[in-house]
Amino acid sequence: MQNRAKFGVGIGIIVVSLGWLGWLGARESKTYYHTIAELQTLQGSARTQRMRVGGTVEPGSIRKLSGRVDFVLHGEGKALPVSYVGSDPLPDTFVDNSQALVEGRPATDGRFVAERVQAKCASKYEAAPGSGGGPAQAGSSSM
Repeated sequence: MQNRAKFGVGIGIIVVSLGWLGWLGARESKTYYHTIAELQTLQGSARTQRMRVGGTVEPGSIRKLSGRVDFVLHGEGKALPVSYVGSDPLPDTFVDNSQALVEGRPATDGRFVAERVQAKCASKYEAAPGSGGGPAQAGSSSM
């Protein structure tokens, strides 16, 4: 009977430990999305959380420096200076006027320190005006 009790206590410790590690991992991996305008209204611990912020890259603001890339995001009439310090190369679509989503934390100096950058250029993937990319015309038959 004592062996079963020891086994039960051991299993209980393992289950509680795994649950605690899972809870910590989930808490650390949470990433909240905020707009540039919302960043200025965040208070307390909300300012130190990991978050995502989206906007449009300001033309002429991309500067490649040693160990980081600085640029400015615009959105809702506000500007956000960003420093990308991640190890992954920036996407090919990360250019002036592209839409970008940065993930990281705000710094105390008002700059956003990004560890990940995702970018897209919406105009690159849209159909050209008048290209006839719509549905097939009525009256055409393929029989």
